[in-house]
Amino acid sequence: MAIDLRFNELITPSLLLDEAKMMHNIDRLEKHTKTLNVSLRPHLKTTKSIDIAHRLLAGGNGPATVSTLAEAEVFFAAGVTDILYAVGIAPQKLARVQSIRASGCNLSIILDNAPQAKAVAKASRDAKNPIPVLIEIDSDGHRGGLRPDDPQLIEIGRILHDGEAELRGVLTHAGESYTVAGKKAHADFAELERVASVAAANALKAAGLPCPVVSVGSTPTAHSARDLSGVTEVRAGVYVFFDLVMAGIGVCRQEDIALSVLTTVIGHQNDRNWILVDAGWMAMSRDLGTSGQAVDQGYGVVCDEAGNIQPDLILSSANQEHGIITHRPGITAPMPDLPVGTRLRILPNHACATAAQHSHYTLIPADYNNALAKWPRFNGW
Repeated sequence: MAIDLRFNELITPSLLLDEAKMMHNIDRLEKHTKTLNVSLRPHLKTTKSIDIAHRLLAGGNGPATVSTLAEAEVFFAAGVTDILYAVGIAPQKLARVQSIRASGCNLSIILDNAPQAKAVAKASRDAKNPIPVLIEIDSDGHRGGLRPDDPQLIEIGRILHDGEAELRGVLTHAGESYTVAGKKAHADFAELERVASVAAANALKAAGLPCPVVSVGSTPTAHSARDLSGVTEVRAGVYVFFDLVMAGIGVCRQEDIALSVLTTVIGHQNDRNWILVDAGWMAMSRDLGTSGQAVDQGYGVVCDEAGNIQPDLILSSANQEHGIITHRPGITAPMPDLPVGTRLRILPNHACATAAQHSHYTLIPADYNNALAKWPRFNGW
C-alpha cells in the first residue's frame, strides 16, 4: 500500500526495495527460460511477500516453490494454487499437507528415502487423497537426494506409486554452484543438474513408473543453462533481488541488487577510522556469505543515500544494533566526511537472510512520481 511518508522521514534501519531493479531481474530470467523452452517455477522463500508474488507469477496463481508450509498457506490464501514445498517432508507435517490440499491447493512435496515414502503413501490412503511427490535427486553432493543410479530410487518410486500416492517426478538443486564463479562454471553445474535429473526420470520410466515432471534449479544455474533437453521446469529464488554473494560469483552486478538497508550515521571513532551506524546484525543478519569468496564484503557494501555504491567502504563489523563502517582491507585513503545524521544504504550479502530480519519492504517505485509503498512480508514455519 502507498504510504504518506517522504523518503527522508523513514525510520532507520529500513529495508528498501528498488522496484525498477527488481522488475529488470525478474524479466531477465523469464526471458532466458523462455529461450530454453521450460517453465519457470519461482521460489518465493526469498521474498515472502504477496505483493512480489503477484509480479513474479504468471496470472498470479503459480507455479511457485516454497520452503515452509506457512508460505504455502499464505500464498494459497492469496490465490497461488500450484505450489511445490521443496524441503524434504517430515512425516508429522503430512496432516497439514493434506489440510492444505483439501482446501483446493495443488500442493506437492519432495522426499528421498523409504520411510518418508511409506508415511506419504499411508497418509494418501487414509485420506483417500493422493499426495503428489517429487523424488529428490543428488546432482552434485550438496545436500540431500539420491544419485540417479541408486537402487532406492525405483524402490521409493514403487512405494509411492503402489501405495496410492502420486509419483509426480524428480527434482534436483545444484547448490554447489554457489561455490564457483563465472558463467561457464555455472553452465557446467546446470548440465550436471540436467544429466542427473533426466537419468533418474528415465530410470523410473524404464521401471514402468510415471515421471511427468523433471525439475531443476538454482539461481546460478538457471541463468547460465544452455540446454535443458528433458527438463520440464526451472526453480530459482534470490534472483528477484540478487545480493553480494550472487555478485561475487558473477551471476549479477552489484548495481543489479534491488535490496538494501537504509541506515543513519550515529557516531565516529576517528582514531580507528570507524563510522558507526544504526544497522547492526539485527538489520543485516549474521550472514557472512562472501567471506569465502575472492572479495570479502564483511556484512555489506556501503552506498550513499541515493544508492550509489561507495566501492571502498564496507560494513566490516556488526553488533546487535550497531554497525561499523570501515575501508575494506588495503585502502589507506582518509575516511570520507560522513557527519552524524548522514543516511547510507547497505547492500546485503544474502538477500533472504537480510529480508528475514524485517516486517516489510519500503518500495521505491519505478515511477519516482509515485508515493513510497509498504509491502508486508512474513516469517515462520
